[in-house]
Amino acid sequence: MTVKAQIMDEAQLRRCLARMTHEIIEKNRGVEDLCLIGVHRRGIPLARMLAENLLRFEGTEVPVGRIDITRYRDDLTAPRPEAVESCIPCALERRTAVIVDDVICTGRTARAAIDAILAHGRPRAIQLAVLVDRGHRELPIRPDYVGKNVPTARDEIISVLLEEVDGRTGVQLLSP
Repeated sequence: MTVKAQIMDEAQLRRCLARMTHEIIEKNRGVEDLCLIGVHRRGIPLARMLAENLLRFEGTEVPVGRIDITRYRDDLTAPRPEAVESCIPCALERRTAVIVDDVICTGRTARAAIDAILAHGRPRAIQLAVLVDRGHRELPIRPDYVGKNVPTARDEIISVLLEEVDGRTGVQLLSP
């Protein structure tokens, strides 16, 4: 795969997350009873970054958890990758759970994340925040918060790079 385009650098990604943070605050009329849940792998550091913004903007610490969707995927055949332990840091009842992921495409990861969360409890509401929406939905799922819409061809890949995982931060469009 080759880099076709640089979609966001680190500064643009941080500004994007700041805007998404304000949208989360607005839609929920504050941050009371929110819980951010990052989808393993890159959704976890993105959820932490949103939580840091929420603390900075609202002065309130919001719990951040992580969810592994491996057991809930419908698009994997054997052998399945080994699951990573999920961690939900608070009771979900009477809370709004915000699923945080890096990229949405078909909607299958988001569906699996919803199933995984419901296996841990029944939140008052579930919302979805994604850094990049590339289209190509196969399921009727639409994110509540989108950093950037990037229409892509089916064979292209959006690569979200985060310091915590990749040693650098940005978003790239890759092509075969």
